Amino acid sequence: MSFLIDIYNLILYQPLFNVLILFYQYLPGKDFGAAVILLTVLIRLVLYPLMTKSIKSQKALAELQPKIQEIQQKFKNDKQGQAKEIMALYRKEKINPLSGFLPLLIQLPILFALYQVFWKGFQVGEMERLYSFVPRLETIDPTFFGILNLAQPSIILAVLAGIAQFFQTRIMMPRAQKIKDGDKMGQFSNMMQKQMLYFFPIFTVFILFKLPSAIGLYWVATSLFSIGQQYLIMKKNGETKS
Repeated sequence: MSFLIDIYNLILYQPLFNVLILFYQYLPGKDFGAAVILLTVLIRLVLYPLMTKSIKSQKALAELQPKIQEIQQKFKNDKQGQAKEIMALYRKEKINPLSGFLPLLIQLPILFALYQVFWKGFQVGEMERLYSFVPRLETIDPTFFGILNLAQPSIILAVLAGIAQFFQTRIMMPRAQKIKDGDKMGQFSNMMQKQMLYFFPIFTVFILFKLPSAIGLYWVATSLFSIGQQYLIMKKNGETKS
């Protein structure tokens, strides 16, 4: 177990911590919030190709839902036939239903590492984890524009993160489909989509309002980056939503 922890620290925690300190040290004004935002942009640029593939896959799966609902309705009493037809549809459309989840799984350890960076990084002893070429700092001012202490929780940033999450989720949802009378599967699907639209933002606020607000700032920045990336992809494909 200690071996895995050492690998995790070597690959994720220590590099992220060092890059954050470098940004903080050399950015004009030494603003910790600006360093967090710049670190977020760097992470998203590294993950850009992977996230582009994930966004396209999620969008394709969302647009395929009406056809999946038709299959579910047609084979509602035959689960084996239903699964077979849905898999055939995926093959026909050349869609891997799991491809959209891989980037999300990759982001989880990164998010956890950032949590540790923002939670433990303010401790003096953590400066021993800096690389030899990174300047040692006696203290870190964890404020954003000299106002918001990013080492402490902030309900404002938590709410902003929830709002950004709402719009990010909304962009990825397919256009509303007309549901025929008696189509219980379609009605259930629409209900689930609406619940997801509001559940994830509320869950985001609930998670973030007790954590260091640096994580909330990261969440806002990465959500805004994702919205921009989604918009560019959809615009390129002529699928922008009003």
